[in-house]
Amino acid sequence: MDFGKLETEMRRLALEAGDVIMEIYGREDFDVKAKSDDSPVTEADEAADALISAGLRAAFPDVLLVTEEQAASHSESASSFLIVDPLDGTKEFVKRRGDFTVNIAYVENGVPIRGVVYAPAKDRLFYTDASGKTVEEAAPFAKDAKGAVTEVSVKTPDNSALLVVASKSHRDQATDDYIAKYNVADMKSAGSSLKLCLVATGEADIYPRLGRTMEWDTAAGQAVLMGAGGKMIRFDNHAPFTYGKPGYENPFFIAHAPGVDLKEA
Repeated sequence: MDFGKLETEMRRLALEAGDVIMEIYGREDFDVKAKSDDSPVTEADEAADALISAGLRAAFPDVLLVTEEQAASHSESASSFLIVDPLDGTKEFVKRRGDFTVNIAYVENGVPIRGVVYAPAKDRLFYTDASGKTVEEAAPFAKDAKGAVTEVSVKTPDNSALLVVASKSHRDQATDDYIAKYNVADMKSAGSSLKLCLVATGEADIYPRLGRTMEWDTAAGQAVLMGAGGKMIRFDNHAPFTYGKPGYENPFFIAHAPGVDLKEA
């Protein structure tokens, strides 16, 4: 894989998809449908997916592309693949809360080693550069040239005063019970893969997820987190969190900064 080309293409496509999403977001009304699992899908999901898929297939025709909105891709497999969630946080989008992202990642041998997470309503853009380090680029964003970037890194946690982030739309009692095992100084809620990015930047120390997710929900965020020195592990046994699983379904997980005194499930 040409990582310089990958960085350029993923960044550009995420920004272009963000423009499409925000055009629809700004309308007074937009179509919302229910998928087979009752999760919502909007015309923004579909338009962003079409744009990103066309761009990635043109740039990397020999690499498998898995995307949330194309069910046929969910039965394909390869050791290395691109994986896309064109609009992560559709519920946040529909409720106009701003916590939604464009996620594009590249997985190699089960590990998401490159990724971009763009939150167009918040003007936040995170991605792994050609070397694999994570940066946050400052707005405004030009599609054909990188702007000012800052390398981001997890912070050293204080286990007596942890910063925790949890899901805004999928919080439950099991999550609260697990968080209660820690000494928490501050608790915040966020939507979509932004939660993984908040751990990457040191705005949070730990993000436990005890709920259903798919690989396209997490791959880009995990790449951003790992490029910042963070970790993501299975909730049940603290084993490494891998990709290319049957049906691209995820187990529960914990994203954290190294040094967090992890509690058992």
